[in-house]
Amino acid sequence: MTSGSSPGRSTGPSSEMTTEYFEGIVAAASDIALIVDGDGVITSVLLNDASDSFGTLDHWANRPLIDFLTEESIPKFADAHNAYLAGVDLRKQIELNHQDNASWEFPVRYTFHRYGDGDSVLMLGRDLRPIAETQQQLVQAQIALEKGYEARREFDARYRVLLNNTRDAIVFVAVRDARVKDMNDPAAAMLGLGREALAGSPFVQAFKDRASGELVEALLNASISDGDGSLVLETRTGRNRLRLLPTVFRAAGERIIMCRIEPEDEVGTAEDQTTMSMAALFRDGSDAFVFSDAKGVITSANDSFLELVDAAHLADVKGRSLGDFLHRGQIDLSMLIENSKRSGQMRVYSTKLVNDYGSKLSSEISATYISTGSQPVVAFVIRDISRVEAVRQSGASTGVDDSSRNVMELVGSATLKEIVTETTDVVEKMCIETAVSLTRNNRVAAAEMLGLSRQSLYVKLRKYGLLNKEKDR
Repeated sequence: MTSGSSPGRSTGPSSEMTTEYFEGIVAAASDIALIVDGDGVITSVLLNDASDSFGTLDHWANRPLIDFLTEESIPKFADAHNAYLAGVDLRKQIELNHQDNASWEFPVRYTFHRYGDGDSVLMLGRDLRPIAETQQQLVQAQIALEKGYEARREFDARYRVLLNNTRDAIVFVAVRDARVKDMNDPAAAMLGLGREALAGSPFVQAFKDRASGELVEALLNASISDGDGSLVLETRTGRNRLRLLPTVFRAAGERIIMCRIEPEDEVGTAEDQTTMSMAALFRDGSDAFVFSDAKGVITSANDSFLELVDAAHLADVKGRSLGDFLHRGQIDLSMLIENSKRSGQMRVYSTKLVNDYGSKLSSEISATYISTGSQPVVAFVIRDISRVEAVRQSGASTGVDDSSRNVMELVGSATLKEIVTETTDVVEKMCIETAVSLTRNNRVAAAEMLGLSRQSLYVKLRKYGLLNKEKDR
């Protein structure tokens, strides 16, 4: 028995009890014993000889116990002490958290015992730090276990999503018993069996004239062979010849064979051939192809488009708005996107491409709004029509077209000024109607497209009787 660090002695007055009496109590029932008077002042502190983790507590003597309790433990001690002073027999243990010098805390579970004839109480305490440390270790182990379970659930979710969404036919086979561990729907379709029927069953039952051990051995040999590492087998149901490409790995101490299955015919399906042809058209086509997001930001473009805008690399245009390369900028881009989004496609839109050096090139653009994927895509096909315009202008200078003949018929029936005025009004009205239609009655955009001020556009709309007509739409 120790008081602080002195064996067999107590701190403070303890004349009413012998040292031998306290030694027996503390050694059998407590790690620390406190004698507290009716005012809550510690009169004696005794420590178990086997417990040296408390250090020296000599300075606790003759001081209030609440000076060495944490804030939440003070009410608990006060309630218990008041009940003791009121004569209540306290059978329930209480847990108090001690603090010393505001840096050292330790929990103790106390029992109250009557001491002497006065109001003093003997508090026998058990150090709860070993229990608290064990609980903390259990909590940490539980947290680590939960994190492990969460990581495994996340991994399993990723695995399931990948397996169910890949187009490749995949089968996992255990080497030990040659049974199917897992597979996806494309694999079940190729094997001609239901996914539920084959899962957990011997893999050999899907093929003709094969023994279980022989099949696993053949797959293992193919996975380490120097050739293409494939094995051609004939299915039992559909009599189709399939090529299996095995890969062996170990998981949880068990060897697994992952088999990727594909038809033996290397030509591929019609869908694959179409995909290859479309990729070749995009790469080698004479027309410019541009793909953008729903806002017109370029995500991909072919070499023909790079040639039209005099760009050296795809990186020069990728991530930029297609409006940067259109004559009327955002107005042209909005017309293309909005009209294609409304009807699915816009067949022809005439404008000019502008490169970073200011050069302009007459072009016709068609746009298609594609919303089948997770994010909508706008596909643009751009064609250079500068040569066609040059030929048309050359033909106009040497020949007479229908519109010229119509104008020539007016000669003699009207003055030159009247003829020019009439034809100008017709052309002007047609241009205004076209601009208003393309902009879906957006007067500001139509004015900018025609190179007019907003006020001038309103004047011309009123002149040709188009103002009320547009309002009625």
